[in-house]
Amino acid sequence: MGEAILIALAVALALIVITVLFRSVRVVPQQRMDVVERLGKYHRTLTPGLNLLVPFIDAVRTKVDMREQVVSFPPQPVITSDNLVVSIDTVLYFKVVDPVRATYEIANFLQAIEQLTVTTLRNVIGSMDLEKALTSRDEINRHLSGVLDETTGRWGIKVTRVEIKAIEPPPSIRDSMEKQMRAERDRRAVILQAEGHKQAQILTAEGEKQAAVLRAEGDRVSRILTAEGQAKAIQTVFDAIHTADPNPQVLAYQYMQALPQIAAGQANKVWIVPAELTRALEGIGGALGGLSGLGVAPGVERPEAKAAVDQEMAQAAEAAAEEARAAATSAADAAREASVAVGGPGSGPGSVTDPESAGPVTTPGSSAAPQQLSAAPRNPASSLLGDEAQPVRQPE
Repeated sequence: MGEAILIALAVALALIVITVLFRSVRVVPQQRMDVVERLGKYHRTLTPGLNLLVPFIDAVRTKVDMREQVVSFPPQPVITSDNLVVSIDTVLYFKVVDPVRATYEIANFLQAIEQLTVTTLRNVIGSMDLEKALTSRDEINRHLSGVLDETTGRWGIKVTRVEIKAIEPPPSIRDSMEKQMRAERDRRAVILQAEGHKQAQILTAEGEKQAAVLRAEGDRVSRILTAEGQAKAIQTVFDAIHTADPNPQVLAYQYMQALPQIAAGQANKVWIVPAELTRALEGIGGALGGLSGLGVAPGVERPEAKAAVDQEMAQAAEAAAEEARAAATSAADAAREASVAVGGPGSGPGSVTDPESAGPVTTPGSSAAPQQLSAAPRNPASSLLGDEAQPVRQPE
């Protein structure tokens, strides 16, 4: 009997010792702090690791998690400044920096943070209209973080971030916003299309401008090269003429060949015959009248090899003189007919003698003295043109 009692007492004592040891040792994990009270009063804060307590005297009041915590609050209805009710969903990031204040300064800091967030959010959104609230999330987040951090600092809590997850306007407002966004997108599309068309026209105009400049530059260079070529050709002909010492009779012969073409023109009214050409034609006439030779100066003996060429040139000059005389006769007849149609023969202020009839023929509008042409000249070239340059008029 006595042994049983001793065994029971030993077991009870062992249980008491185990219980005391268990309550005396406290292991706190990392990133957690325990608030210890002794006889109902704050005694100390247990840090991570092994800690010893006085059994039945010390007691752990709260276990505070020191890690950063994330709390998502349910959507809250908020009224904007333009009297629209929007639903705002927020997320809060915070951590406990002072476990003693978080334990004794506020009864439930999570509930307090939630209510403070809703109140601050309503104050901030209430000062904005819907459009600004939708586009100013960063500003709202900064304002909420500042207000919450200032208030929760007394509770030993640090608010690190506040994020707005969603702002939901009423369904009717969403429809209007969708229409507005579609209209805005259409407007931007039209503006971009107009800008593209404008840039295309500008580029086209620039290309046409550059093409016109290049064409003008090419035309200018072409004209310059053409003018330079003509100048070189004229200079070459000029040098050849002066170097070869041209024969005046040959020049007169070429002029006589071109005289019928000049007379055939509709706008040619006056022929100017140079005096030098007249003297050259006299040389041709001398050749036709049996002079020494065409194009050879007096006293110079012409080679026999050129005799046939000179004879052909003399015949051609005689034929050209005949054609020139015929053209002059036609001009005189036309002038006589014109004067008769206006006021009769001899009524005009000037007259021209017909080479065939040697009678005066008046030409309308002439103010100089009558110019007479020999009817039957001995020397056709010299008698036709005279010693000096004489104007011969064509009928208008």
